[in-house]
Amino acid sequence: MERVVLVTGASGGVGLALCQRLLEEDGRIHLCIACRNVQKSEATRDLILATHPAAQVSTVEVDLGNLASVLRAAQELRCRFQRLDFVFLNAGIMPNPQVNFKALWHGLLTGKVLHMLTTAEGIMTQTDRLNGDGLQEVFTTNLFGHFILVRQLQSLLCGNEKPSRLIWTSSSNARESAFSLSDYQHAKGQESYSSSKYATDLTSVVLNRKFNNQGLYSSVVCPGLVMTNMTYGILPVFLWKLLMPIMWLIRFFAKTYTLTPYNGAEAHVWLFKQKPEYLDLLVKYHSCTTGLGRCYVEPRKMDVDEDTAEKLYQKLLELEKQILEKYSELLD
Repeated sequence: MERVVLVTGASGGVGLALCQRLLEEDGRIHLCIACRNVQKSEATRDLILATHPAAQVSTVEVDLGNLASVLRAAQELRCRFQRLDFVFLNAGIMPNPQVNFKALWHGLLTGKVLHMLTTAEGIMTQTDRLNGDGLQEVFTTNLFGHFILVRQLQSLLCGNEKPSRLIWTSSSNARESAFSLSDYQHAKGQESYSSSKYATDLTSVVLNRKFNNQGLYSSVVCPGLVMTNMTYGILPVFLWKLLMPIMWLIRFFAKTYTLTPYNGAEAHVWLFKQKPEYLDLLVKYHSCTTGLGRCYVEPRKMDVDEDTAEKLYQKLLELEKQILEKYSELLD
């Protein structure tokens, strides 16, 4: 049978480029694209089929920030498939991003500007809000919605003849300093994106410890700095037009300036071709691009504490229990 591949956040950016590249690697896969609404799903499917007319492409509607939607999507996927070979947990949001120009100027004076520009450390904040479930929206969309999805799809992911794979889209902005176990939803801070991505790294580590013996492996990737709708929302359009030539020059010094969604999907596609048993499960795989445009993958050890990871996992399980009690009518 063909391999079944699910991609969340597939309607644009790295997600769409990933779908195209996966079909270039293996046109026999069954690609299931997950988007927030039917119109986006169908439009994305048509776009993919325009370049890969023989591909098997199906759709599923899921809003990762709406947990009822996640449960309904998981139920639909369980009815439709007998197994999942790959789940690319790519969907994410970064609402109301703001650049701290004062901090950026200070970085320029202290020689730290390149580090700040490649990680956004200290120069970017977000304003989060509560979703309909009373949870922080960034935490839910970027991490917890995916966590619930994985847990609900466990019967399709574990115990298969060949290993199944989870591949999370993280970020170089995932920093321990932005995360706190006592505020793991990041309700009190202004770096919710960074916190959610660090929590993603922690979660992946624990999932490997819990499920490798059942044939499920989890990996984390960083697409680098990619110009997508999310990125373009950080600054006004006219500023991006001024900055783009400079950013192409910076890429000669900052290999994580992948810039295009195609380049940003490099680590995802590389992992698609690897055997998980031989991967370092404490490594984040970074998409990189040389100044002349050659793509490659660079593994880097994650800055994660396994004890903290286990404690976060237990908190996620407690929260999951509350959500499943709330939406018990959506369960089989």
